[in-house]
Amino acid sequence: MTTQTTPLPAATPVGYPRIGPDRELKKAEEAYWAGRIDHAEFARRTRELRRATRGRLAALGLSAAAAAPESFSLYDQVLDAALAVGIVPDRFASVLDADGAVDDDGLFALARGTAEKSPLEMTKWFDTNYHYLVPEIGPETELHLASTRAVELFTESLEDGAGTRPVLVGPLTLLLLAKAQDGAPEGFDPLDRLDDVVEVYAQLLARFAAAGAPWVQLDEPALAADQRVSATELAELLQRSLGRLAAGTDRPQLLVTTPYGGIGDLLPALLATGADAVHLDLTRGELPTVEQLAGVDTVQLVAGLVEGRSVWRTELPTAAARLAELRRRVTAAGGAPEEVAVSTSVSLQHVPHTLEAETSLPAELTATLAFADEKITELVTLAGDEVAPGSVDGPRSVPRTFEGVSVPAVRERAAAVTAADAERADYTVRAEAQRRALGLPDLPTTTIGSFPQIPEVRRARAAHRRGTLDDAGYEKAMKDEIARVISLQEELGLDVLVHGEPERNDMVQYFAEHLEGFATTEHGWVQSYGSRCTRPSILFGDVHRPAPITVDWATYAQSLTPHPVKGMLTGPVTILAWSFVRDDQPLGDTAAQVGLALRDEVRDLEAAGIRIVQVDEPALRELLPLRQAAHEDYLDWSVRSFRLATSGVQDATQIHTHLCYSEFNVVVGAIDALDADVTSIESARSRGEILEAVDPDSFPRGIGPGVWDIHSPRVPGAEEITEQLRRARAVVGPERLWVNPDCGLKTRGYAETEASLRHLVQAAREVRAEAGAPAAV
Repeated sequence: MTTQTTPLPAATPVGYPRIGPDRELKKAEEAYWAGRIDHAEFARRTRELRRATRGRLAALGLSAAAAAPESFSLYDQVLDAALAVGIVPDRFASVLDADGAVDDDGLFALARGTAEKSPLEMTKWFDTNYHYLVPEIGPETELHLASTRAVELFTESLEDGAGTRPVLVGPLTLLLLAKAQDGAPEGFDPLDRLDDVVEVYAQLLARFAAAGAPWVQLDEPALAADQRVSATELAELLQRSLGRLAAGTDRPQLLVTTPYGGIGDLLPALLATGADAVHLDLTRGELPTVEQLAGVDTVQLVAGLVEGRSVWRTELPTAAARLAELRRRVTAAGGAPEEVAVSTSVSLQHVPHTLEAETSLPAELTATLAFADEKITELVTLAGDEVAPGSVDGPRSVPRTFEGVSVPAVRERAAAVTAADAERADYTVRAEAQRRALGLPDLPTTTIGSFPQIPEVRRARAAHRRGTLDDAGYEKAMKDEIARVISLQEELGLDVLVHGEPERNDMVQYFAEHLEGFATTEHGWVQSYGSRCTRPSILFGDVHRPAPITVDWATYAQSLTPHPVKGMLTGPVTILAWSFVRDDQPLGDTAAQVGLALRDEVRDLEAAGIRIVQVDEPALRELLPLRQAAHEDYLDWSVRSFRLATSGVQDATQIHTHLCYSEFNVVVGAIDALDADVTSIESARSRGEILEAVDPDSFPRGIGPGVWDIHSPRVPGAEEITEQLRRARAVVGPERLWVNPDCGLKTRGYAETEASLRHLVQAAREVRAEAGAPAAV
């Protein structure tokens, strides 16, 4: 065991946003990828971002050694951990140097793919909107200390004044999130390599010790979720991994974090590993009992009392009362209450940098908000014992009572909803009505909704927002782009068209700007993955629709073509998942309000002659609770909110939905329960895994497994798409199979979009022509 005895500072967050307050990381990466800057300039810009971040954290009160987390990543923290121990799939062997290491270009190749190689699969990080890259490992993967980038960042922090606390994804979580590499023997589990991975982690910890790091943070969020192994097995794996690392003599002190929920009865096993400090999420998890704290006498406890996933200001008297009660229990268990540190529940990467840049939010709302910097100020205040404790059972966030929070008419409408409001006719009846109304061929081709947003469109939107382009000029610019997109789709030969969504800055924010109960920020950027950033809206009050939102754009597009044009809406669950949502009522109640607002929009689209309406729910899997016991309640209200939005139309109106980037085979029953007529699903990166869960007898409706991974710049060939469609046809049959990309095309360029869609249409026509022949599997 280490002989170092440097306590953790009294206030320290689990992590901090890494994109920069003005999205400096995104801008540097995209400039480098486009060839506008060389690697030296890219390295200079990212170095300057890290220096500024460390300076900002010190100014906020995190100036002591190890107080500030070193949570920077060029792309993804899971990929960083995988590369550190040499987990690189065989197909990327060419990016390894002589020492088996991967440079920045190799890292980006794994993350984004190349012209010849598909990237690593990407999926949601626990129940958040952050995406991580899934490591691929096999029994023969050569594990070794392949990267000391994290050590170099710590050394760099010493040059900036005060050393940070290096942050790594823990070995157990790394392997629980990994998948078996293609070609691995049947029955191989990435956990089979745990001992080998731990050995490399031990070597990395020795490098940190040699560099002078007093603390290293190992994130083990997998402990807060149900896993493919039992709790008893997890406790044993903790000792094999963290216990072995803690027993080493050549290491810094270890802080083990358990964000995203409570770990319950796993706490005694974690405390028994010999870790020097243990963090608990006490916003999603409960205060541990005295019995669960057995062993705390040798461990410093870190209390995650400030919610790191929401933007609501902490009700400090309640947090202070919970801190006092935790200290009382620590004392009863034989620990040192004065050593309990205060932290965030999770990394602050899930919230924007600071409220300082916001000038247009209503003052009464701003008074209830806290972004990352403000949450650090809350930590420092709590740690300083400057707040008189209130009630342990008080509100967790500052109450909101201003206008718009409660609207009687909205609540009365939601209370009047009946079961019949979420029902449609049997699918067989609808399918026949839609077949007659739409006249589509087998394997109809379409896209998910958005098309690339050219600079002229972005400039027109920005000018209209600034007031330098009047309404008439803005409308003309948007209609010109819609006409161009419709013409392109007709020329490409697509069967079901979209208007391209040029008027939308974001698929959630656009609706938030047109619904009551929301506020939007100017600079509230949050990383979704890599260089992709979103600006979540703030859902603070009762939601309703004052006027139609999309009807004019959809009907204009439909007027330009005889082909059906889809009306495009974002679903209620996704609007909640990709917003910062009020925490003063159950999520299901809020989802029902959003569902009813969208129901009005769907009906208006139908009345205007739109025969297909797509209501996207890419976040359905994202909000699924991490514990199985809570699944039923979540799936009940999430499915009900979607059906409320979509069940008010005639049988001949075809309802589509879209889901992306998650393990949807986990919730295929819920997808079926949505009762959409057609469901398009991300499938390209996972190489069609969802089809394994799609039983034609239990899922009889249309399905479009994506055949083009739009999150990678590579253009799939027609032959590649043809083979995917043949495999899909063998499972679901040509009469139910739709042909589409994985997701919207907003972030892609037109050259790759046109080439990929031509290949998609070519492949669909070829497989359609083969429909009478046996499908190749």
